Amino acid sequence: MNPENALLWEVSLVEFVIVTLVIGGGLAFAVGRSSARSWGGWSFLVFGVALLTLAIRFLHFSLFHGSFFLPPATFGTALHYGLVDFVILLAFAAAGRVTMRSAQMARQYRFLSATGRR
Repeated sequence: MNPENALLWEVSLVEFVIVTLVIGGGLAFAVGRSSARSWGGWSFLVFGVALLTLAIRFLHFSLFHGSFFLPPATFGTALHYGLVDFVILLAFAAAGRVTMRSAQMARQYRFLSATGRR
C-alpha cells in the first residue's frame, strides 16, 4: 500500500474513514457522553480525547503502516496527522457531550424544553 499523504489522511481515504471516523468517532462520542454523564468538565474530555488520539494513531501505525510518534524521523508527520485526528475526535466528543448534556437538562428541568409536560 503506497501512502498518498493527503492533508487529512496518511495512507488512504478508506483507512482514514474506517479507523478515524468510524472507530475513533464512535469511541470519542462515548467519551463525550461519559464526561457529560459524570458532570465532568471539558478538561476531562480533552484528556480523554488526547489518549484516544494516541490509540488511533497506533492503529494507523500498526494496521496500515502509518507514522507514529516514537521514531524521531517520523515525528513531524505523526504530529500533523495526530493533530488532524485530535481535532476530528474532539468534534465527535463534543457532539456526544452536547447530546447527553441536553438530554440531562431536559430530563432535570422540564420547564426549559418546549416539548416538556406541564
